[in-house]
Amino acid sequence: MIIRKAQAGSLESSDCLVTVEPADAYSVSYSGQNEAIFKRRTERLALEIATRLSARARISIQDQGALDVTLRARIETAIERASGDEGVRA
Repeated sequence: MIIRKAQAGSLESSDCLVTVEPADAYSVSYSGQNEAIFKRRTERLALEIATRLSARARISIQDQGALDVTLRARIETAIERASGDEGVRA
């Protein structure tokens, strides 16, 4: 359960900044230089992770060219921080 707002990542090149906030239902917003190319892929990835972690949340992703593995790590970390489960892997 998401209990607070939390972030992971940065706005440095090849990274992303992910913000997670409590919400009644899942939603995602994506912004980045290559939005037309990567938006759908990133939204699917965020939904997959949020579903696996049972996180109903508003997820905001500011992408600076992050690889999939980086996106996955940032989304998972932000969700864990927002749920108060830092250091506990699902």
